[in-house]
Amino acid sequence: MTSRTPIPDTLTLHVPFRVVKRGGRKEMQLPEGAELVRRTDNALVKALSRAFRWKRMLETGDFVTIAELAEHEGIAPSYMTRVLRLALLAPDIVEAILDGKQGPEVTLVRVLEAFPVEWEKQRFSQKETT
Repeated sequence: MTSRTPIPDTLTLHVPFRVVKRGGRKEMQLPEGAELVRRTDNALVKALSRAFRWKRMLETGDFVTIAELAEHEGIAPSYMTRVLRLALLAPDIVEAILDGKQGPEVTLVRVLEAFPVEWEKQRFSQKETT
């Protein structure tokens, strides 16, 4: 385009993708071979940081029980225990979440559900869902 070329009123852009439902959520699915740029999931990162912070606070003896810590933080003990479990995730899964490279099946809702404590089983259960 040059400065004398008229600018069109309408621009049409074709982006090949499908909308699929996964776990009650709609997701965009790109065609095979398309590169997907991942971004970190801030909710997941925040939950991970809370889990490790709360774990450290319990380990150092700042708080004796989860109930005591939950009261201090102003949240329900049941929620705190679900988030604290994230400190048991395999290191490579934690790293993938922090780098934004976790799979689309790794969401805050999913990781707050019960998962195996054994790291190898955590990886298997994640591969199984894709």
